[in-house]
Amino acid sequence: MAAPEESVVHGSTARPQDLPSVDRMLRAPAAQALVAEHGHTLVAGEARALLDALRARALAGKLPAAEVQAGALDTTLARRIAQRLAPRMRSVLNLTGTVIHTNLGRALLADAALRRLLEVMTSPNNLEYDLATGSRGDRDSLVEDLLRTITGAEAATVVNNNAAAVLLTIAALAREREVIVSRGELVEIGGAFRMPDVMASAGAQMVEVGTTNRTHPQDYERAINARTALVMKVHTSNYAVQGFTAAVDEATLAGIAHARGVPLATDLGSGSLIDLAHYGLPREPLPQEMLAAGCDVVTFSGDKLLGGPQAGLIVGSKEAVGRIRKFPMKRALRMSKLPLAALEATLSLYLRPERLAQDLPTLRLLTRPADAIRELAQALLPAVREAVAPRFTVEVVPLLGQIGSGSLPVERLPSAGLALAPAGTAKKGLGTALDALATALRGLPLPVIGRIAEDRLLLDLRCLEDSAPFSAQLALLRERLQ
Repeated sequence: MAAPEESVVHGSTARPQDLPSVDRMLRAPAAQALVAEHGHTLVAGEARALLDALRARALAGKLPAAEVQAGALDTTLARRIAQRLAPRMRSVLNLTGTVIHTNLGRALLADAALRRLLEVMTSPNNLEYDLATGSRGDRDSLVEDLLRTITGAEAATVVNNNAAAVLLTIAALAREREVIVSRGELVEIGGAFRMPDVMASAGAQMVEVGTTNRTHPQDYERAINARTALVMKVHTSNYAVQGFTAAVDEATLAGIAHARGVPLATDLGSGSLIDLAHYGLPREPLPQEMLAAGCDVVTFSGDKLLGGPQAGLIVGSKEAVGRIRKFPMKRALRMSKLPLAALEATLSLYLRPERLAQDLPTLRLLTRPADAIRELAQALLPAVREAVAPRFTVEVVPLLGQIGSGSLPVERLPSAGLALAPAGTAKKGLGTALDALATALRGLPLPVIGRIAEDRLLLDLRCLEDSAPFSAQLALLRERLQ
């Protein structure tokens, strides 16, 4: 029987002619197995890309001969295919201390929302079908009644995020007219999405009143004129101005606006639906309070303190919400069936407030006792210490986390965790050592994300409810730190 065909390589480095053709490479048994599993298109494409990369290195005289042997080529090809098929969006362990982390996906969905998503994904559904009449329905109806019940609003609609909710509200109510807003509330929402830019994009003319730190009722009264279409109030949830300050509350502002026949809209940003003070947390303004104060429109997020999917929620009067719902831009910003299903399931949890701290992950994590977190840190200490020794020391430390995503930026959550510091490293080498450790943690199969502060890498355990996935990776971490 003839021996298997292999590359013939001379010397310690390979030449371009030592590489097989794509066709020859694909005839190998290992490649044929890959084709059977993944199909010819993907395997052939990756084989071609692999050979092109190897050929460039061979021409530069930098390709070790061992890399072009048949077995090595098969292994590399299989690895390339696995990497190409691996998801780019991956689960991570959030040990940063920020519960609602914008860069790490914000709020975690409740089990009820996950079950609803699975049901919706695997079967047709009544997204825009009225089961009672057998005619076309309105997707807003899936959540409007829940929002009206929870907030006391006359009407409600939803779009794909809160920036869209603000944009749509201004466009629908004040396009080509003036919107009055306090200079101290010209916030930047997320990545360079600034309130002046929102106004311009919505086709409205922004009129600033007051100063950065102080705005008075008479500032609004003097600014309202025949061209005024809307008074806008923005909750400064992602920063705080302290010292000599003054602002006009919603009830006072509603009286001023309504006396001149102008609607009042307020953007709450995070938008908690419950009084967090009842759970020992700092208080955030509630949509239901804003409506009771006289606001015609209130906008807020679904994936922050509410604990649901990304969404922009708009509640208010029938007249104002009706105009917003009918505005042509609404269709471009509407929610799809999956986040709608998750939002409905999340809002349903608020009908059982006594169970909310148990059923809603965001609230459960925010209210987790610091003593319980410290106990977990103590339990994990020996295994983590063994995994990073002798390069790093580990100790249990009290920490201060935060709610996150612009919610109550100056408030801190008492927590606990592990502090990892380089052992015997000179001051000038601390940064390099800590960066290497952070990189090793991020490179684990389930990436671990901490934060570097005060010459230590801190792992805040507030968001680690199940420590098993973390502990299972410590042996691999030890190998990678050797």
